[in-house]
Amino acid sequence: MLDPLDSHILHALHVAPRAPFRLVGEVVGVSEQTVARRFRAMHRAGAVRVVGLVNPAVHGLSASVVRIGLHPDRLDVLAEAVTRLPEVSFAYITYGGSEIVCSLETAQDGRMPDVLRRLARSPGVLGLDTLMVLRAYSPPGADWRHLGPSLPAEAVALLQERYPRPVPQGPPVELRPDDTPLLAVLAEDGRASQATLAERTGWTPGRIARRIETLERSGTLFYDVDLVPESFGYPFGATLWLRTTPALLDATGTAVAALPRVAFAAATSGEQNLMAIAMCTDAADFYELLSGPLADIPGITGYSVSVRLRALKKAASLVYRGRLVAPAAMR
Repeated sequence: MLDPLDSHILHALHVAPRAPFRLVGEVVGVSEQTVARRFRAMHRAGAVRVVGLVNPAVHGLSASVVRIGLHPDRLDVLAEAVTRLPEVSFAYITYGGSEIVCSLETAQDGRMPDVLRRLARSPGVLGLDTLMVLRAYSPPGADWRHLGPSLPAEAVALLQERYPRPVPQGPPVELRPDDTPLLAVLAEDGRASQATLAERTGWTPGRIARRIETLERSGTLFYDVDLVPESFGYPFGATLWLRTTPALLDATGTAVAALPRVAFAAATSGEQNLMAIAMCTDAADFYELLSGPLADIPGITGYSVSVRLRALKKAASLVYRGRLVAPAAMR
């Protein structure tokens, strides 16, 4: 079971990823030093990373989900190849070892993306099923109540008031060559201090603050919190591939996203037009989700399940021996 204080700290970071530890301590009711100690312990254990990411739309890309069918005897080789692809995130091996499910950033220009060509030609690949993500009903971890003890509403309101997350305004701005070192540091540590950013970029604190504000407000730069679910009491994970009628798509997708244990839900292309990622304590807990809350949602006409056997990659982290690792550290 996730420790309540650790859970409150993680909830605060989902609301305001770069909020100072002093403010996080104020909203969770402990000292700044206690928050810093708890977070650094989780980080050292490889259980959590806060990362800064560039919106794929900046490069004309959109998110897709790819199911890669494969020969089990080629599993290790293909898993290594998939995790090294920069276009790939949120990759895992399914139970049985005959499929890898991953999120992929691809251009929608009418041509088959090169990364899919390379995957299709890989020895041992039996087939690819590529689904475009049409709408995300909630970003990963958006509703922390589904995952662990959460902050009271007044604490969340205080956090949002004191450290509001910028609301994207207008299209993403074009990146400049001198943004590269800044974005590289934030991809490694989304909570990097002004001092660290200044040292790594050679910029003044004022220039750093102005550029980050510009990138955040345009939606070019956003933050994610990578987690290892096993470290927080959720060793059983699965993706639900659901089918519903077009008339009920939005209502059904919204209801699925609100289910306990569901960390992410989205509408996709394909015959099964909804997907949901569930984090559970064990198979029995997952069965309760299937036979209880999910069964009560009208509009679901069929489903299949991909049970996670082993995680390979998160939004910006590799998963190595159950720990989150920055991709640069594995090179």
